Amino acid sequence: MNTRCAALKIYLPGLPAAFQGLRIGQISDLHLGSFYDSRPVRQGIEVLRGEKPDVICFTGDLVNYETAEAKPYFAILQHLKAPLGVFSVLGNHDYGGYRQWPNAEAARQNLRQMYALHQALGWQLLRNAHTFLEENQEKIALIGVENWGIRKPHPRFGDVEKAKQGTAEAPVRILLSHDPSHWEAKVQPLAPEIDLMLAGHTHGFQCGIEIGTWQWSPVQYIYKQWAGLYQEKAQQLYVNRGFGYADIFPGRIGMPPEITVLELLKA
Repeated sequence: MNTRCAALKIYLPGLPAAFQGLRIGQISDLHLGSFYDSRPVRQGIEVLRGEKPDVICFTGDLVNYETAEAKPYFAILQHLKAPLGVFSVLGNHDYGGYRQWPNAEAARQNLRQMYALHQALGWQLLRNAHTFLEENQEKIALIGVENWGIRKPHPRFGDVEKAKQGTAEAPVRILLSHDPSHWEAKVQPLAPEIDLMLAGHTHGFQCGIEIGTWQWSPVQYIYKQWAGLYQEKAQQLYVNRGFGYADIFPGRIGMPPEITVLELLKA
């Protein structure tokens, strides 16, 4: 797979001077259970590392059906590191809800294994919680929610109100939320102080056309915000097109896997 590295500048009015030029690397939707060869995953991780981001954000869907799909890739994923850390959220597939489990305890154990995997990788999994990035006694808030999607049966565990509590002191707040439909449905009406949201989920339908700044994909008839940067008043949303692919269609046509690098600048 030829990975697309999308690099763009994000202008934020309240950005502290210490974070001018901060580089956020975003990777999303690995769907590790769909790969038959580890080389594309290894190459994608190397592409992201080569961009030398200051912080890395993973915006969900590590697997398709169960946590065990990620185990063969553990050594590769361990190379995903950044000076300010790696932060993650869960996507709709990460809960194990698309597999028939023998009993409820097996499903709960799978989810516990997912939590443990993020911890073992050194990723800080944000489950309706927040943390702060700090530089030179200045800080910005990094907020992460569990999956929340407008389309059923996608899980609706995300609680942006709970996650943002305690972040009022931060002049900039960045939200990680897997499903971009969360932005219009909940984030804009309930959390207008969120400056930037990072999402994935749509994969760009793994099929589309892009000519210059014009882009088209069938997914746009399902998701209003499906790829790239969107802005509504003072809030911005970036939707990553995903790195892996869902197993119902093991490939991509005109919609290459994406690694994103966002450079923060003061507006």
